Amino acid sequence: MTEEMLFGVLLALAAWLYYDGMRVREQALRVGRDYCRNVGLQMLDETVSRQRIGLARDEGGQLRIRRNYGFEFTSDGERRYHGEITMLGMSVQGVQVELHRLLH
Repeated sequence: MTEEMLFGVLLALAAWLYYDGMRVREQALRVGRDYCRNVGLQMLDETVSRQRIGLARDEGGQLRIRRNYGFEFTSDGERRYHGEITMLGMSVQGVQVELHRLLH
């Protein structure tokens, strides 16, 4: 394989990883918004940020990229709390939120 071909393959791989990461981030943002709305919380800043990235196997044994995204929310309009969304490929593995004050 020539250097030019190797460079082209690496460039294509980097572009794919970037594009895939943006798609998964957008999915995580939708998940965070929906979760907060469904449980009566307010998502702050309307954003998620990638906290960790690694590899893991899905239920079928396929190797996938696992990404953890953090977000902030409030339950009372005064305090900020942290939440985390775990994505395995495009699939949601879970949403976790800090203990927070509940309003009646």
